[in-house]
Amino acid sequence: MRRPILAVLAACLTAAALPLVADATHKPTHQPGNPGPGGVDITITAKPTVTVFQGATVISGKLRGPNNGNKLVRLREDSFPFNSVDKVIDGQTDANGNYTFTRSPAKSSTYQVVLPPFTGTNVRSPGVYVPVRVRTSLFVNDRTPRVGQVVRFSGRACPTHDGLGVGIQRLGSKGFGTIRSTTLRSATRCSVYSRLVRITRDGTFRVITAGHGDNARGISRSVFVNAHS
Repeated sequence: MRRPILAVLAACLTAAALPLVADATHKPTHQPGNPGPGGVDITITAKPTVTVFQGATVISGKLRGPNNGNKLVRLREDSFPFNSVDKVIDGQTDANGNYTFTRSPAKSSTYQVVLPPFTGTNVRSPGVYVPVRVRTSLFVNDRTPRVGQVVRFSGRACPTHDGLGVGIQRLGSKGFGTIRSTTLRSATRCSVYSRLVRITRDGTFRVITAGHGDNARGISRSVFVNAHS
């Protein structure tokens, strides 16, 4: 009977060691491309590949094949929960077949570029997935506290995600690790958090907010706190 008990205990310890704030993953299914006859196809990239709420990403690529200049192309945008095309935006290639679209998605989205006649058998690019992070801020009410002083970490997370987990992290020799946790609560705009932390020494801190289906995990800027005696 001892071995099963030890196995269960080991599993519990492993679970406890997992990160406090997980990044929820709800990725869309793969969208394959569809080349056309005569070597015609469309490439697609996103830059940056991950953006934040109210941030922008540039969707670009090239129509390859003969007579690829000044051709109509259509961008399909499919946002979480990835069950239909939310928006279509028409554009045109330049003289060399290159195209560019700039988008500021509120939710994690997939993009695909297609050619006329915009039917199920038309020439289309593969799909590209662009996660949109929760925009997370961090404020510390005293960056030069006395050793042992309690300071307040607070901030905002946009868009609204009341109830999601928040982790206050400190930079260590192996990277950032969570030292305190709290949850997002309702506010006039977006969601907010606040947590008291006792400062025992200098350190670099940041805050992460848990991911959700529509938005990926948020990461704040880093803040250095200089403790003094």
